[in-house]
Amino acid sequence: MTRPAARGGSRTSADRLARLLNLVPYLLARPGIEIAEAAADLGVTERQLREDLELLWVCGLPGYGPGDLIDMAFDGDRVTITYDAGIDRPLRLTPDEALALVVALRMLAETPGVANREAVERALAKIENAAGDLVGAPVAVRLPADTRKVAELRAAVESGRALRITYYTAARDETTDRVVDPLRMLMVGGRGYVEAWCRRAEGMRLFRADRIDAVTLLDEPARVPPQARPHDLTEGVFRPSPDLPLVTLRIGRGERWITEYYPCERVEEGDGDQWLVSLRVTDLGWARRFVLGLGPDVTVVAPAELATQVHAAAVAALDAYATPPPPRDPADPPTADPAVAAPTQ
Repeated sequence: MTRPAARGGSRTSADRLARLLNLVPYLLARPGIEIAEAAADLGVTERQLREDLELLWVCGLPGYGPGDLIDMAFDGDRVTITYDAGIDRPLRLTPDEALALVVALRMLAETPGVANREAVERALAKIENAAGDLVGAPVAVRLPADTRKVAELRAAVESGRALRITYYTAARDETTDRVVDPLRMLMVGGRGYVEAWCRRAEGMRLFRADRIDAVTLLDEPARVPPQARPHDLTEGVFRPSPDLPLVTLRIGRGERWITEYYPCERVEEGDGDQWLVSLRVTDLGWARRFVLGLGPDVTVVAPAELATQVHAAAVAALDAYATPPPPRDPADPPTADPAVAAPTQ
């Protein structure tokens, strides 16, 4: 069975969350409904619906004992909710919960580059109105370091001057110095990016804010060539193309998050809990590091070159652990344990 390729982790996760929230009241209104009929109504496969029901079975109220969780009864291919764990009751926030939500929304409203700011402000106004005096006191909001960096980069971009940046490229695991002519600051998928003409690459590039280690404003104005065109980001920052290497992995249940976090060309259900996942990557070096970090539940199926690289890197790492340290010369002074010898600050 072939599943449709995931088009982005946040969207897929949001779709499932919305489906789970609607699933309990849907089933409460239709006791004894056939799973096939429910799956057709909800626009999912029977397998996906069964997985959703398995997840609901371990959801419920704090305490999380058997009497606190959603319960259901199965009669052949029919399902009935026997206990809804209070999901039909209206949500009531405690004072601490209301204050935490207000602080989070205030911080979101002040974050540079946030889309739909009006929706955030409307939600904030409703919660403040409902909470009344509980959240009337002023609250100091400190933006995270990444957000402060985005604000600093935005100011640099708005200066209209060329920038010298020190940038870490994850795909090649290298840090380079570049002179760029910035065009604009973007927020995509919750991350900040500087879109600029890179004089080193002689093309338009997106530089992730959290990978820019240093920025220096130059005395010369930014000069973006007239032939430069902004990126089309309607489908995200990474847009797989047929000329990029295609990697196929066999993954276990614990690594299925890959299909939601990365755009996959093909996802096939294999034997047992294993899936075959195919996705495009910009660089096989990045793919090697990616696979090595996933653990034993992932096997490289193709290309053979990647499988060879992963095997060689894994063998080298194991050899490094297996090789004993060279014997110490008795004439050498003993080496102090840094954890013991370091002075207290």
